[in-house]
Amino acid sequence: MTSGHRLSLEHIWLVVALCFLAHGKTTSGLRPHVSHPGLPIRAVSLGGWLVIEGWILPSLFDGIPNKDLMDGSSLQFRSLAWNANLTAEQGGGAAVVAVPDSQINASYATFKVWRIDETTINFRVLNKQFVGVGSNGAVLATAAAPGQAETFKIVRNAGDKNRVRIRAPNGRFLQVKRDYSVTADHGESTSWGDDDPSVFAMTKVGDMHGEFQLCNGYGTAKATPVLRNHWNTFIVEEDFKFIASNGLNAVRIPVGWWIASEPNPPAPFVGGSVYALDKAFKWAEKYKLGVIIDLHAAPGSQNGYEHSASRDGSQEWGTTDASIAQTVQVIEFLASRYGASPSLLGMGLMNEPQAPGATLDSLRKYYKAGYDAVRRHAPRTYVVMSTRLAGDSGELLPFAGGLPGAVIDVHYYVFNTTFTNMTAQQNIDFIKTNYAADLRDLSTRNNPLSFVGEWVAVWNVPNATKAEYQRLAQVQLEVYGQATFGWAYWTLKNVNNYWSLEWMIKNGYISLKH
Repeated sequence: MTSGHRLSLEHIWLVVALCFLAHGKTTSGLRPHVSHPGLPIRAVSLGGWLVIEGWILPSLFDGIPNKDLMDGSSLQFRSLAWNANLTAEQGGGAAVVAVPDSQINASYATFKVWRIDETTINFRVLNKQFVGVGSNGAVLATAAAPGQAETFKIVRNAGDKNRVRIRAPNGRFLQVKRDYSVTADHGESTSWGDDDPSVFAMTKVGDMHGEFQLCNGYGTAKATPVLRNHWNTFIVEEDFKFIASNGLNAVRIPVGWWIASEPNPPAPFVGGSVYALDKAFKWAEKYKLGVIIDLHAAPGSQNGYEHSASRDGSQEWGTTDASIAQTVQVIEFLASRYGASPSLLGMGLMNEPQAPGATLDSLRKYYKAGYDAVRRHAPRTYVVMSTRLAGDSGELLPFAGGLPGAVIDVHYYVFNTTFTNMTAQQNIDFIKTNYAADLRDLSTRNNPLSFVGEWVAVWNVPNATKAEYQRLAQVQLEVYGQATFGWAYWTLKNVNNYWSLEWMIKNGYISLKH
């Protein structure tokens, strides 16, 4: 029987029972829905749909004015008159000064944007203070939160948008003095020449393109139609039909924490994604697909990346009990809304928490509370627990081992710096040796179910042939097929072809019909 076929209730119960017995578990408290596929599953993530990741569909950001000044943009400012760079002394908590090129500390000289409108912003420094102006015109990076005294405007030269002046909240412009101090006391007049101490060369050294950036960049009024059109067109019923007819039997759907605050989530987020998720469940039931809801963006951001809706790259989740409690409420909302659906296969409590910011203690505390929240509404649903980025893939095993229906989620990619300069064969060998061994350790008797929740046929091998890509995909299918819960490809659709499972299937790189 292929993985896409619907199983009878008796067969499903037998599969689940065998899985738990093989792992030393009882099956008490877990009764599968009729529509659940058998294990291991073959799934695809619907990335970039209900949680925005700009690299998946960059055109979503095209209408944002000054889109190079979105939240989280990392900017550096070099005084042309003094060949010196604006710098927060000690990374914050002191004055902003100018430092000659030869002495620059890039981290101290980088300012993160908090966007208010297309030209009005706050600057956040390394130690998370905000730049402001004192009553005497001194420029300081000492404020814990931004207010009027921390609000600046970027004024751009008409002929060169990266030649800028910075208007301070007192109406004057920042300038660098001969002693490399920085003050907010330069007048309006300028020739924009290199000798003007209020003129800076602005360089962007990093940016972010997530849900926060899109919503705040457009503003709620404009972001609402942009996102609602995206939700209605990026993933449609025909996609679920395609998934079901091409050897897959489940979808993994990333969502953000603000979904629990429908219909009016906190600014800058836009309401309406929950109704798209409602439709996804109807389509899944029609095409007999299991659904894993995955909390991709937790309050405060669990990893600082754009796909967790971080505003500026900061990671705040788990630093307080309040953020953990708020996240449990999100899981409670999702479990109560979809717990009775015959298509609900799993609930992913959090995607890719980052170590050491997300501590193991905080994560265990949250995972237990989240597990209990799911069980209150969906006793037959698997509870998926992601391992930490930069953590030990086995660190959750002792904890999750005592929770029936728990699933450990690992993500295996072959494009980070570990794989730089590796040949195609070396990549293949790494998957067959290192990742296979790690997965075996996770999947042994008495452990929870194992899930390769993200993988993709993308690597750093230049000019790889189609045959090499096919081999890369096939080896991963063979290795990750040993995961006791299954796997999910990242992602269904992407402007970058190899990241798109739809494109890979249609163009003969991957075949799952067997």
